[in-house]
Amino acid sequence: MFLYNDYGSWLTSQIGVKVQKISLNAGFTCPNRDGRVGTGGCTYCNNQTFNPDYCAPTKSIAQQLEEGKQFFSRKYPNMKYLAYFQAYTNTYASLADLQAKYEEALSTPDVVGIVIGTRPDCMPPDLLNYLAELNRRTFLVVEYGIESVYDHTLQRINRGHTHAQTVDAIKRTAKRGIRVGAHIILGLPQETRDSMMQEAATLSALPLTTLKLHQLQLIRGTRMADEYFANPADFHLFTADEYIDLVIDFIERLRPDIVLERFVSQSPSSLLAVPGWGLKNYEFVEKVRRRMQDRNAHQGRLFPPPIVS
Repeated sequence: MFLYNDYGSWLTSQIGVKVQKISLNAGFTCPNRDGRVGTGGCTYCNNQTFNPDYCAPTKSIAQQLEEGKQFFSRKYPNMKYLAYFQAYTNTYASLADLQAKYEEALSTPDVVGIVIGTRPDCMPPDLLNYLAELNRRTFLVVEYGIESVYDHTLQRINRGHTHAQTVDAIKRTAKRGIRVGAHIILGLPQETRDSMMQEAATLSALPLTTLKLHQLQLIRGTRMADEYFANPADFHLFTADEYIDLVIDFIERLRPDIVLERFVSQSPSSLLAVPGWGLKNYEFVEKVRRRMQDRNAHQGRLFPPPIVS
């Protein structure tokens, strides 16, 4: 029974072998950290929450990849790998610097492609020209941090870009034949269930290949955690059960061909300002799948939404 387009199956179909992403920290920063569009970064952000131990900008790209390969190869000795430029904004440097890092990754044995995490306001034309050429010779995904489709939310969380910039970047990238991924956070302050459901329709209208959904987590030392403790009424922190139903409602409204990479984020419990659910990613996914079966739900069941006359 079809429930949703899962990322693992899609990756294997695209590349022809089973692959694992290896996260990298290439030493970049962000334009809303260095003052170009803002300072302080996004109010929820702490990159420690998703960087593995081997990720350190003091290490070369090749060294990080080799250490990542050693970690995964113990369990999967025949695995191939994708270099995942994850930390901060991985298109925010000179074209020469970016090319050198990407090419270093691709020259590493058993690396069969790259995934580049970035922001919608950091995709200049010369870089896009290079990525279009790169896409013709390797597997490539450009993943944009969208976080929300609402400008008032983007301002509230200090993203430093607009939804119009998101739409422009995604369309320009997809037009070049490049696979485009997106990342959003469900449960940002003052967003309602109805507004989150509308996001599914808004995203479905864009030429996206893949999508990550994350629940809002409050991380120690971030401005958003301080905001929560000062004004908790501005937030609704979902229970795991509530969020499972929210995710299912969301993906039922999502375009059926979009590939769903993940539903939740997993920050270390030591970094959480508010305790998490105590569920591993695979445990949460299994709960979503079982609930979808119980509800006879599947991706795109409510797409497109009915036209109201």
